[in-house]
Amino acid sequence: MKFLDKYPRAERLPGSSTPSEIDDPYRWLEDPDDPRTKTWLAEQDRLWRDNAARLPQRERFRARLTELRETGLVTPPVWRGERSFHLRQTTSQEHPVLHCGDRVVLDPMDLDPTGLTTLDDWQPDLEGRLLAYQISRRGDEKADLYVRDVDTGAVVDGPIGGCRYSAVAWLPGGAAFYYVRFHEGVYLHRIGDAADVPVFTRGPLRYGVQLSADGRWLTISAGGSLWLAEPGGRGEPRPVPDALAAAVACDGRLYLVTDRDAPRRRLCVADPAEPGAWRELIPEDPEAVLGAFTVLDGDRLLVARTRHAVGEIAVHHARTGERLGSVPLPGSGTVASLTSRPGGGCEAWFAYTDAVTPSEVWRHDVRTGETTLWAAPPGRVSRPAVRSHHVEYASADGTRVRMVVVAGPSAGGPRPTILTGYGGFGIPLRPGYAADSLAWVEAGGVLAVANLRGGGEEGEQWHRDGMLERKQNVFDDFAAAAGKLIADGWTTPGQLGIWGESNGGLLVGAALTQRPGLFAAAVCSAGLLDMARYHLSGLGPSWTGEYGDPDDPEQLAWLLAYSPYHHVRKGTDYPATLFTVSEGDTRVDPMHARKMCAALQWAAGGDRPILLRHEPDVGHGARAASRSVALAADALAFLAAHTGLNVLGSDPA
Repeated sequence: MKFLDKYPRAERLPGSSTPSEIDDPYRWLEDPDDPRTKTWLAEQDRLWRDNAARLPQRERFRARLTELRETGLVTPPVWRGERSFHLRQTTSQEHPVLHCGDRVVLDPMDLDPTGLTTLDDWQPDLEGRLLAYQISRRGDEKADLYVRDVDTGAVVDGPIGGCRYSAVAWLPGGAAFYYVRFHEGVYLHRIGDAADVPVFTRGPLRYGVQLSADGRWLTISAGGSLWLAEPGGRGEPRPVPDALAAAVACDGRLYLVTDRDAPRRRLCVADPAEPGAWRELIPEDPEAVLGAFTVLDGDRLLVARTRHAVGEIAVHHARTGERLGSVPLPGSGTVASLTSRPGGGCEAWFAYTDAVTPSEVWRHDVRTGETTLWAAPPGRVSRPAVRSHHVEYASADGTRVRMVVVAGPSAGGPRPTILTGYGGFGIPLRPGYAADSLAWVEAGGVLAVANLRGGGEEGEQWHRDGMLERKQNVFDDFAAAAGKLIADGWTTPGQLGIWGESNGGLLVGAALTQRPGLFAAAVCSAGLLDMARYHLSGLGPSWTGEYGDPDDPEQLAWLLAYSPYHHVRKGTDYPATLFTVSEGDTRVDPMHARKMCAALQWAAGGDRPILLRHEPDVGHGARAASRSVALAADALAFLAAHTGLNVLGSDPA
């Protein structure tokens, strides 16, 4: 009996998606409380468990992932006065723990021993005495904000609801702070007051706030635009034209990043009193995207850039913009979280990681020019030897795209391969330590990461060329990456698996419906798949600027041209596909995976399985370490079973 004969029954009902008459036979699966949905989901759970138990390498991957994740975690310090705050996670801890120096300030497991509560964000006040922090439970990212005394641990305020990943900007003295109500605006909260004051509201946009080190200037971001205000309501916020990011540094000048006439960004300066009269300080680098920056004593300015997805830090003169040198780095990897003391100082800290190096914290001293290791992750593991290969290839329209291929040092001949990508929201995929990647390569596989359009690897134009009506470019780039891997002998269609999450899950859904014969297996995690109705749930309403608005007929046509759910065809031999969803996901509604899974199970013309892994009590973001290991092990074992990687448990050739 073919596998597809065993699928749970999912009734196809007549129905359409509004506003146009679009076939939508599984609309009923959108409602998680419908008894039919619950029955169907319970049967899918049983089907997944039965098949997961038979995956030959499941336990092997779980054990090795547990070992490879035992590096722990440490983050760069955030300085407030003479105090430094950072996250640290030992190999035995389920969640990162917030420290002030060597002392524990907040451990999520103390708040909830079940491990279902996560610390989503935190911000000490300017003096380092009070801590604003946000926690969420069971995967629901609608966080609550609290304030606690750093020294005593006593909660002194909160909860304040509706603070999903809210930025917090403390006023000097710690009596009040600005915060963001999700997609509503910026509010002022005074400790102990129940009524908060709206400060800046411009409708349903993504907001951010940042206060200068001296407390004199408040920077407000909203929907891609910036304003500058004086705290305390002294005058109306003033726009900062064409700025993507801005900050008033310790030297009293307004530094701002813009991509006007510079898709890879340039750094400019202005007087905060006249934010519109800015001038260029550091011009655009035609091959590197400008990112974070920090101003230090002695008129030194550190600027982080990403050059074809590889990080670098340059030293410039803060007054003239002249390049003075480079910060030595441990290797060719990713630089993140560039920090310094609020008052400047001569030191800066940053995180560094690459394919075989867990994230470390390094310290640079501009007086000596030395870069030294400040903190390593607390755990140590034996890591496999791997080699990274930088590949360039042509997409369907001739655009040159880059890809990194990671394999063992002696790999040769076609091998089971995982191809992954993202291609959205201007987010770059950069080199980094990942236990699942190393476990796969160590077992004899190949990992390929494609830097697709829609991401931020090559600047804002690269992003724009993969959004809205140009979204198909992303999928063409991905298919061309697969073709390059096959043409260069890395793999074959029968050995090629794809894996993506969230917007990357949309990528996987489009790839397997547009080019089903190109892939042997797919893992689609928390993906958007019904693009005619994505804006009706989760964070969908906030993404119409990236994908298009289904309520606009012209833009709906763009979406339907690739929407995976609407391109499932009866009788097609689709790749073996595993959908992974989290019940508490408030970002991407699990209904996408439910509807797509039902459609593929109905349509499948071959005997390769279509399965759904449904996990309760977690969401789209952070989760306990043990749950992350279990999910990654299941995905790797599924891909291994259907690409031919060490299926019988023998050593890879």
